Amino acid sequence: MNYWLVKSEPVKYSWTHFTTEGRTEWTGVRNFQARNYLQQMQPGDLVLFYHSVTDKNVVGVAEVSRAAAPDATAEAGSGWVAVELTPHQVLSRPVSLAQIKQDERLSQIGLLRQSRLSVMPLQSAEFDVVLELGS
Repeated sequence: MNYWLVKSEPVKYSWTHFTTEGRTEWTGVRNFQARNYLQQMQPGDLVLFYHSVTDKNVVGVAEVSRAAAPDATAEAGSGWVAVELTPHQVLSRPVSLAQIKQDERLSQIGLLRQSRLSVMPLQSAEFDVVLELGS
């Protein structure tokens, strides 16, 4: 199993909206590195759901329920892909960006090293630390 983090602005697509829908196609990614990470995602992988821009909190865990397929919001043949995500669990407490920055165990997490990337891999230990902070 692999671990990931995806970002979404809560005013555009929030965890609440996601859980209400029960699944979503993670579309609209237009960065080559983020696209490559989407292509690596496999069903069963777990994904931290991060509210970016305004809240700056990890708020829940999603699961990859379908591997990468052409992104329906992109021009046909463009090579952009999307995965399907389903809600897995809400965190008891959101984990703020400030908490992540303060925790030495997370000093190398992609969220701090590539802060503008919307999809990124995580080490299993990083994933576990965030879950610990959110419980």
